[in-house]
Amino acid sequence: MVDVTDSAADALGVTSEAARHALDAVLADPAGTLLALDFDGTLSPIIDRPEDAVIHPCAAAALDRLGQLIGTVAIITGRPAKAAVDLGRLDQLDGLGDMVVLGQYGAERWDADTGRFYIPPVPTNIGQVESEVHKIIDDLGLRGVSIENKHRAIGVHTRTADDPAGSFDKLVEPVTRIAEENGLHVEPGRSVLEIRPSGRDKGAALAELIIERGARAVIFGGDDLGDVPAFDEVVRQRDAGLPGLLIASASDEQSALVGRADVVRHGPAEVAEWLNALADELERRAA
Repeated sequence: MVDVTDSAADALGVTSEAARHALDAVLADPAGTLLALDFDGTLSPIIDRPEDAVIHPCAAAALDRLGQLIGTVAIITGRPAKAAVDLGRLDQLDGLGDMVVLGQYGAERWDADTGRFYIPPVPTNIGQVESEVHKIIDDLGLRGVSIENKHRAIGVHTRTADDPAGSFDKLVEPVTRIAEENGLHVEPGRSVLEIRPSGRDKGAALAELIIERGARAVIFGGDDLGDVPAFDEVVRQRDAGLPGLLIASASDEQSALVGRADVVRHGPAEVAEWLNALADELERRAA
């Protein structure tokens, strides 16, 4: 006879001892589980115009289900919190009444139970850096590079450039220099250089949310270099005794998380399938 835990582990692609231990903890204590996910590339496909990104419909359905089955569903993103809520239509999903969205790497916050946003003042140096980055792009003669003003951060996107990879490489040094001169940090990503204040990352945001919610198990899913600190935090929590499960949304552009993840799925559609499979298992057990 196959043990139900073995069956669940097979269905969810969990193989390592640490990952199975985490899955056991999640299934045994869903109310004590924190599920935290990145937005772009994990729940929403990466597209040429970031402002047009929307959550994958199957991912939205999965989160709606999981919000009624586990303790906390959260999104931790580099986007402004309001952008994530609007693009995901998260305030329209009945099952997410206790959701938390941490935007700008945790600097901003939205709580579904109150509908309120916490958005601190914009750093004064962001506007100056944006002007200087425009000048760099013009001086280098790069065509098709776009700048996304996120209020507390600036995204320099090369995906639509005439030469995406070449433009990215040419921009790394001068953009990093300008950022550092203004006391800011550059986070490389999938065809993007993100300029933002230092001192905040997804690992710190996740750690604070674990404490706030009293999580007894944690799942984190991401796709890019900005998610590395959150992966590091889950490993640190594991070492301290908190069961943790790591999900990588893999792509041809970025593989940094693949070797560190317990579960690897290719893009938001497959991540959504995994989340729905987790919901299926939790619903079976609840019944």
